Amino acid sequence: MSWDKLYTLLGGVNKHSTSLGKIWLSVLFIFRITILVLAAESVWGDEQSDFTCNTQQPGCKNVCYDHFFPVSHIRLWCLQLIFVSTPALLVAMHVAYRKRGDKRTMLASNGTENMSNTDLETLKRKRLPITGPLWWTYTCSLFFRLIFEGGFMYALYFVYDGFHMPRLVKCEQWPCPNKVDCFISRPTEKTVFTIFMVASSSICMMLNVAELCYLIVKALIRCAERSKKRKRRYTENATRENEKNEMLLSSSTDSSSIKTVLTSKERDGM
Repeated sequence: MSWDKLYTLLGGVNKHSTSLGKIWLSVLFIFRITILVLAAESVWGDEQSDFTCNTQQPGCKNVCYDHFFPVSHIRLWCLQLIFVSTPALLVAMHVAYRKRGDKRTMLASNGTENMSNTDLETLKRKRLPITGPLWWTYTCSLFFRLIFEGGFMYALYFVYDGFHMPRLVKCEQWPCPNKVDCFISRPTEKTVFTIFMVASSSICMMLNVAELCYLIVKALIRCAERSKKRKRRYTENATRENEKNEMLLSSSTDSSSIKTVLTSKERDGM
């Protein structure tokens, strides 16, 4: 698995995300992927070879290991990181689609010959505001991140019956002749790494919740400002209409009064 390519893809999304999104990406790669690649893989690398049982029955050790470790911690965490990072790629595709549309618009308005490399670089480096359809894509990606994080944490807790790694497990699976004692290698170290990964995942979930609330509050503020502008425009238009009506009414009153004066003068002359 090439984590560098994943970082390059998510780095493009990081440019258009909020400050909380940038913190989330840093936590994801520094405290989760780096620890997983550099330390956790070496800790769980000998889990099957050093899983010993006090029996020589052929196949008993493999069956007991498969019973207590149906999915490796490392593979489960790799799947979790891939699923958690995938929604961010939806934002990257949306941004690429928007920029492609802006590029077509610029080419249609300026022409291919008038487009320079500087304009293209400016378009690539342009930061898109998280509004409109991009807001929906971004919030949906946060929502799916939370679902994947919570789902994998629950799966880890359900499969291993908690986050604590026991020193001794008792196995009664066939073909073991009776209840067999099996010993796990370095259980304390594995427990520490498991708690650390769960804590990092919890921090990422809190950052996602905070970012989701921030985007919702910003959207509500924008809606309130729009409604205020609409009310202000409506009030200004109503005021203008009232002024026009008053001017028309006053002009009609003046003209009628002038006509009355003229008619009275004509009668006096006669």
